[in-house]
Amino acid sequence: MNIKEPALLPRLRALPRPAWILFLGTFLNKFGTFVLPFLTLYLTQRGFTLNDAGLAISAYGVGGLMASALGGHLADTIGRRKTIALSMFSVAAAMMLLSQSKSLPAIIVATWLAGLTGELYRPASSALLADLVPPELRVTAYAAYRMAFNAGFAFGPATAGFLAARGYFWLFAGDAATSVLFGLIALAALPRGLPSRREEGGWRDDAKTLAADGKFLRVLGAAFVIALVFLQISSTFSLHMTRLGFPAAAYGLILSLNGVLVVFCELPLTTLTRRFSARAVMAAGYLLIGVGFSLNAFAHSALALVACVVIFTFGEMVAMPVSSAYIADLAPAHLRGRYMGAYAVTWSAALIFAPQMGMRLFGVSPAALWLACGALAVLAAAIIMPLSRVGGDGPTAIRAQSGGRSDREKSARTLGEVESNS
Repeated sequence: MNIKEPALLPRLRALPRPAWILFLGTFLNKFGTFVLPFLTLYLTQRGFTLNDAGLAISAYGVGGLMASALGGHLADTIGRRKTIALSMFSVAAAMMLLSQSKSLPAIIVATWLAGLTGELYRPASSALLADLVPPELRVTAYAAYRMAFNAGFAFGPATAGFLAARGYFWLFAGDAATSVLFGLIALAALPRGLPSRREEGGWRDDAKTLAADGKFLRVLGAAFVIALVFLQISSTFSLHMTRLGFPAAAYGLILSLNGVLVVFCELPLTTLTRRFSARAVMAAGYLLIGVGFSLNAFAHSALALVACVVIFTFGEMVAMPVSSAYIADLAPAHLRGRYMGAYAVTWSAALIFAPQMGMRLFGVSPAALWLACGALAVLAAAIIMPLSRVGGDGPTAIRAQSGGRSDREKSARTLGEVESNS
């Protein structure tokens, strides 16, 4: 079936105004994510060991794990907007607390609290975007969301690298200030999202729905494995660069390269990836991520490191927007927050284990770490790769466009319901 799809710019213009406000707030918040990428360097330069740094980052992961489940629940009950604002205001306080923490136990507690408060907003933001956007535009919408996310990430780490040279306190203060700004934007300009429908079931019924969704469970399993690989970028990758003699500012710049590539290349790339089977696209992206990280075993120059970042970034751009749109398509409307929360839980769970796994392997042999990353990526692709065509896993755009009048009317009613709760 040959369906002519609208070009990229018309699809972007079709996105509703609240979606663009969400993109703006996300950009501001991500631009100010100064602390986490530099937490390993901050702690080791203060005299803590690599194992101590790994424990602190894992504590953030534990907090994020709890926040992902709680954030999904809050998004479906108190609303998407209030959940985002609550997350932003509370993480600002947590960051300032972390800046004043001196002992390892205090740092671990403060880092856990930062993870708990800072990650509450993610399921709410993803669910709100699914509320606002009809199915045929979701791959584009999630790519635009990630563009805003990564535009902030492109400039943030580079800025943070220069701030760190003048004093690490400025990282914490800047992180807190941009979080407060996003919280104010959320309260002033974002809609509440779809209202909860309490009659449709409680926690037990919701858990049964998620557990019975085989396609969703496959996504979660593959996402956890690939997250173990991808999260090395914020832990062992910085050590890899400093071990090779590069300064902290160079690490910030190379992280910014990842964001710049996503900003300029991901949206155009979706015009191709959205035409193919979602799970096949995810598998291809995971393999590219694995190739990029495994090549670090042989990368010792700036040019080689840049090549590794380019390869795994293209894998990220291929897999991630399609993953989010695929989950939004799978989720019942009243459970979108919980579905997005469960997906976020897998990444948070990986953040608990990835730093410890990475630090220990890196301490034994950096090459062993990077080659293990390649093997894990192959495993993730094997988990997600469709083994048959049964059950319908075609292109998101084609599924949406061939759904007929009833699907389009349902999308229109959903958007109207969201706007009525502004």
